[in-house]
Amino acid sequence: MKKTDLVFQSYGRCCRNDAFFIDFYDYFMSSSEVIKNRFIDTDMAAQRHLLRNGIMQLILHARGMSDRKLRALCESHNRNHYDIKPEWYELWLSSLLKTVRKHDPDHTQALESAWVEVLTPGIQLIKGAY
Repeated sequence: MKKTDLVFQSYGRCCRNDAFFIDFYDYFMSSSEVIKNRFIDTDMAAQRHLLRNGIMQLILHARGMSDRKLRALCESHNRNHYDIKPEWYELWLSSLLKTVRKHDPDHTQALESAWVEVLTPGIQLIKGAY
């Protein structure tokens, strides 16, 4: 099975529980005071919905889908809009992997490596658009 399919299925298992997205933001915000402060006035329910879609866009991009929606994410996260610093994506990915470890009952180290391999090209695209 292709790594993109493994990650797609893993994400499906994670999405069965809304706590996945809550836990992600708990991990992500606790990774840096600067990041925590970015979410002070954020509607977290809406933010979790955006995250759910954003992760899916990264996976779909890796599966060969059009990068149109991912390019919109690049635009919204660049220095002229949300100003998401490129170095924050390492914390984002680390928080995501920690959350997948907790929520995917079929988690393995090989699956975690597949997550990194599948998401990295899309993350690089977003960072490069900063």
